[in-house]
Amino acid sequence: MNIVERYKKPTPKFFKTLRNIGIALATAGGAIIAAPISMPAIVLTIATYMTVAGTVATAVSQAVVTDDENIDTDANDDGL
Repeated sequence: MNIVERYKKPTPKFFKTLRNIGIALATAGGAIIAAPISMPAIVLTIATYMTVAGTVATAVSQAVVTDDENIDTDANDDGL
């Protein structure tokens, strides 16, 4: 499965929620960074971390897919 096929498959509900939280974090962090007023360095540092964490959470959550056809019912089976 290539990346395009993976992004076209359905995403589980938990990861949709996590993706939306990541989008909100990235948006809030970006808005704080882009604000036209001067802020303390610690606020900008936290906003930068929020933006990065939100972006990563969004990308990872979107890449998780439901694959009903290949569900492994016995995950501990070593094939022996």
